[in-house]
Amino acid sequence: MAIDTGLASYSDAVRERVARARERVAALHAELPRWGLVVWTAGNVSERVVVDDGEDLLVIKPSGVSYDELTPEAMVVCDLDARLVDGTRSPSSDTAAHAYVYRHMPEVGGVVHTHSTYATAWAARAEPVPCVLTMMADEFGGDVPIGPFALIGDDSIGRGIVETLRESRSPAVLMRNHGPFTIGADARAAVKAAVMVEEVARTVHIARQLGEPLPIDQADIDSLYDRYQNVYGR
Repeated sequence: MAIDTGLASYSDAVRERVARARERVAALHAELPRWGLVVWTAGNVSERVVVDDGEDLLVIKPSGVSYDELTPEAMVVCDLDARLVDGTRSPSSDTAAHAYVYRHMPEVGGVVHTHSTYATAWAARAEPVPCVLTMMADEFGGDVPIGPFALIGDDSIGRGIVETLRESRSPAVLMRNHGPFTIGADARAAVKAAVMVEEVARTVHIARQLGEPLPIDQADIDSLYDRYQNVYGR
């Protein structure tokens, strides 16, 4: 049965958007363990819900719930100050970070956080993943950047994400000593970025065991990024 007690003051249209977002976010969480990006209850996916003539909402995973229990009804709804609006469980401990991103990057419709092994290993070394693969140029438009160290629990992580990605074409940032956060136009795009950042982090790590990877010229990175973003698949 749908949960709508905290949404009674919202229009039918908004409640319907929330219900659809709950379904999408619940389904997308299954992609994280499927691609080996999380263990136990770690990681989270959120999606923005646009509210007519008012502050937007976000749908996110509850805290400490195993992935096989993540039904649409289990998802929680928060405002963009990370306050619980609707749901029966506490929101993810990363909710304040997600909310900060949505407040300060209006083009973002989805945020994902994982502790995927290879991307997190680069974050532990505070080293950007260099753009040495054409798929990196396509997806990230350059290096995958490192964000600052920040403690969990308030919007400090969100501030670091926004400060880093505002100056980058990358949809992924490796928060130092923590792990990857990714953004997208919607939650599905952010999940794709999370899958791709782990893939390139792994591949570049393996390449470095064989020798120093060869860089790609910036002009070629720009050309590849433009083609992939504006031509490929259109």
